[in-house]
Amino acid sequence: MWIADQWKDYEVIDTSSNEKLERWGDYILVRPDPQVIWDTPHDAREWKKKNAHYHRSNKGGGQWEFFDLPEQWTIGYKDLRFNLKPFNFKHTGLFPEQAVNWDWAMNLIKNSNREIKVLNLFAYTGGATVACAKAGAKVTHVDAAKGMVTWAKENAQASGLGDAPIRYLVDDCVKFVEREIRRGNHYDGIIMDPPSYGRGPKGEIWKIEERIYPFIQLCSKVLSKDPLFFLVNSYTTGLQPAVLTYMLETVLGEKTKFGGKICSDEIGLPVSRNGLVLPCGASGRCEF
Repeated sequence: MWIADQWKDYEVIDTSSNEKLERWGDYILVRPDPQVIWDTPHDAREWKKKNAHYHRSNKGGGQWEFFDLPEQWTIGYKDLRFNLKPFNFKHTGLFPEQAVNWDWAMNLIKNSNREIKVLNLFAYTGGATVACAKAGAKVTHVDAAKGMVTWAKENAQASGLGDAPIRYLVDDCVKFVEREIRRGNHYDGIIMDPPSYGRGPKGEIWKIEERIYPFIQLCSKVLSKDPLFFLVNSYTTGLQPAVLTYMLETVLGEKTKFGGKICSDEIGLPVSRNGLVLPCGASGRCEF
């Protein structure tokens, strides 16, 4: 498992009864987590000192209960800064487990000793965008939600990257890649974090089980002649690390013209209370 264990401003303090107790900077949140199917005593004192609690509804969705939490606050990861705020369906605007992939991509970019162009698809609030730009890459950030793209710009600004070569686009990711193929544009690194289900700006439907493999094939057509990396993230139960490996291997692996080296694994966060690791999805990595 790849573990995001370099955080100072974030930690999973404890887990129990379908919930995780987290510290985000100076604030304690309790949020649901479907992986936490065990029931252990709530003896960490922070359970009683929470600043906010997201309650799931049996009918789907849920709502926040606030005790003492600002509308927005900032945390750091190494020399990166991210603006956080609670919004619909339990999220804060950041997936801290992805820090293990930020470090991986940043190291590859820094050690490449050349100009690197990165395409970040389904880019959300720009965690990977900020990381790659900080490492010196030119980044194209694509997401279908205008609000998320605006948030990504704010994160870049907070990280001192307001003038960095980042191109922000509100667009359907599939249609954007199709246009890039026609335009003849290419990228040295591609990151994709596709949702299990989603809709584009004009109602385009995305179902990951049906669309992810053809999309990986499509994205291979915008890789440069000397690519650096390809990263696929999955939070969908059916897309286990072995499935990610199989998809990447058949499109980008050593037996293809790309000759990439594929490795996939779960990603996770350490739990302070007991030293165990909370699984948080899976990632498939390809290095060329």
